[in-house]
Amino acid sequence: MEKVRIEHDFLGEKEIPYEVYYGIQTTRALENFHITGTPISKEPLFIKAFAYVKKAAAIANHKCGILSKEVTDAIVYASDKLTAGEYLDQFVTDMIQGGAGTSVNMNVNEVIANIGLEYMGHPKGAYNFLHPNNHVNCSQSTNDAYPTAFRLALYWKIQAFIESLEALQQSFGRKAEEFKEVLKMGRTQLQDAVPMTLGAEFHGYATTVREDIQRLQEVKMLICEINMGATAIGTSINAPQGYPQMVTEILKEITGVPVVLAEDLIEATCDTGAYVQISGVLKRSAVKVSKICNDLRLLSSGPRTGLNEINLPRMQPGSSIMPGKVNPVIPEVVNQTAYYVIGADMTVTMAAEAGQLQLNVMEPVIAYSLFNSLTYLENACYTLQSKCIDGITANVEICRNMVMNSIGIVTSLNPILGYEESASIAKEALSTGKSIHEITVLERKLITQAKWDEIFSMQNLINPKFINI
Repeated sequence: MEKVRIEHDFLGEKEIPYEVYYGIQTTRALENFHITGTPISKEPLFIKAFAYVKKAAAIANHKCGILSKEVTDAIVYASDKLTAGEYLDQFVTDMIQGGAGTSVNMNVNEVIANIGLEYMGHPKGAYNFLHPNNHVNCSQSTNDAYPTAFRLALYWKIQAFIESLEALQQSFGRKAEEFKEVLKMGRTQLQDAVPMTLGAEFHGYATTVREDIQRLQEVKMLICEINMGATAIGTSINAPQGYPQMVTEILKEITGVPVVLAEDLIEATCDTGAYVQISGVLKRSAVKVSKICNDLRLLSSGPRTGLNEINLPRMQPGSSIMPGKVNPVIPEVVNQTAYYVIGADMTVTMAAEAGQLQLNVMEPVIAYSLFNSLTYLENACYTLQSKCIDGITANVEICRNMVMNSIGIVTSLNPILGYEESASIAKEALSTGKSIHEITVLERKLITQAKWDEIFSMQNLINPKFINI
């Protein structure tokens, strides 16, 4: 028979497989929550963040005279094991759960306690020496430990997403330089507008990504405000005097994250507005990158019956029935990722709104949504950069021929011929199929060939009013 140990809580006793490091409360959560099938171990940064929280709390409690050196050393030892990435398989509770994250917090408390017990020379479950609640959770509540760990993990995941956006921005910047002399037609409302360069178009993409990097840098600092020491509802009940400030400083020192203690711990314990703002910035990024992908699909459409101004890398056969067909699969998958993030933003919004009185119990689904959105967006940006943008080539002659055959270039004649005359030329070109050059230079002789060449020289068309990437 499988070796077990008996653990108890105020609801009763349970048999726990002896080899596992979690305990009775984690086991109850395993029985109760079968929602996503995604255990918290799938977010290792979350576990790492929790371990830092428990380590900082233990050190602060020892300095306040609450925990002995022996117990503190055991908690620190176990926490360091977790921050190093060990014991991940012991974090088994579902990402979405009832209880405002208590099951996650207890999963961490129990694992640290049992690792610490072995370090002290005791068997798992010998909680009279090192207790998950009395010692590992000392001067804490789920209501401050969970959101603090959540914010630390968010800080790291936002930084990782920023780095993926920076790689994408640089890729667009390289293409902007490569295509800076590729003349093409600009379009508004899918109709010909005025000439531009393909380089300017890609520079615009680089700029829009850069702007979102700036917004993410701002929101990353917003989540550095934590409520450690608030305990249950922000009153700091059961925490020693000076503990909130001390644990915050220790956490800042051991993580390198510039955390600060919230001025109003009661407000900070119930307010989830920062998550709404983060989610909004992620939605903004998703929408803007998805719009770029829409453009890439249009610009590469065809190849014989579409715009065909650019070529996307040919990644895989595009049809099970149509030989030779290649689809823009990378922009397509990024589009779909964006749709997920947009939907997740609504989840975060509703969960944040559902907070009642001194606590928002819906934080687990906020964490699940934001973690997924950040992971998916990071993966999507690296995929877009490496498997699409880096390999794009321009069809230079097709781009230029579209410009010279376009009605839109008549706009450049407005300063010389006036709007009315230019409109008349455009109307004739549309009705006869003639080019603007043929009508203005060869037939009506409204301008000379030399003037035409001057107006449509690359010097005039390539006049970017933007900073270098």
